[in-house]
Amino acid sequence: MSALVAPQQIRSAEKVLGLGTWAITFGAVLYSMLTVTPLMSEHTPEDWSWTAPILPMVVDAAVVIVVRMDGILARLGGDGGRWPVVLRWMTGVATVLLNVGESALKRDAVGVAVHAVAPLLLIVTAETSLAYRQAIARAVAAREAHERTEREERRRLAEQAQEKARAEQKAAAAEAARLAREADDRRRERDREQREHDLLMLRENHSAQERRDAAEREAEAKKETDDRVAKELRERLVSERERIRGEREQQRLAALQARRDALLSGPPAIEKVPEEKAREIVRAAIDTPGTTQRRVVELTGWSTGWVAARFQELDSNRGLLAA
Repeated sequence: MSALVAPQQIRSAEKVLGLGTWAITFGAVLYSMLTVTPLMSEHTPEDWSWTAPILPMVVDAAVVIVVRMDGILARLGGDGGRWPVVLRWMTGVATVLLNVGESALKRDAVGVAVHAVAPLLLIVTAETSLAYRQAIARAVAAREAHERTEREERRRLAEQAQEKARAEQKAAAAEAARLAREADDRRRERDREQREHDLLMLRENHSAQERRDAAEREAEAKKETDDRVAKELRERLVSERERIRGEREQQRLAALQARRDALLSGPPAIEKVPEEKAREIVRAAIDTPGTTQRRVVELTGWSTGWVAARFQELDSNRGLLAA
């Protein structure tokens, strides 16, 4: 088919087809019984005249079975093979012959034509109904295939989004590790300079005896200078450590915020995410102002009640910690 058919249209078509088919079937069956029973009575011994309605009922029951089973097989997309076709045409031809039999024996052409209308209409209706049901089954199959394709596409996009989030987290972790290594390198360099300075001071302290007095005076002056330098170095070291600590804290907060953003910016979940990840999304939503419980329900696939309970649980725990 050129376009997908809406489920409401398919149900409406099946309803109209079912009602129309059974209305024509029961009308033709009733008409056939009223027409064939007198013919069978005329060709049945008088003592057995009560059996006259049996043959038309059997033939019509076969017609009903064929129509019903064809409808079920068409809905399931199955094929019963050639025997259902044989039974359908055999019952149809038998119904035609039985209906026109009495008029044919009387050589009444008008009667033959009139009595052939109902069984012929029943035969054509059975064939047309089967074709319609097969067309409906193909439309349903096409729609299901389209829906499966859409589900696969949504799953693929969700996987791509998750892969992108993992790559961003990995890049953020690598950057944090690089900054930490650079800070360690700077610290080792300062330690090396300090050790070299200490060794230099030791060598100067072992000056010759003849220069002891001058060296002592010089040492006092140098001591004051060294104290000042040492103090400056210590202050610089403390300042550098505070700066590094601040940078690490900022990096930690940035990584935490990136994790929250990655959790809250993903596409709606196709199915329930694991409970641990769902709880992590709830914590990220509470820490991110403006994030609604409805958004968390979309991201986790869990029920509204479960999400609301987790919000209340985390809010209660934070209230206890604050107290």
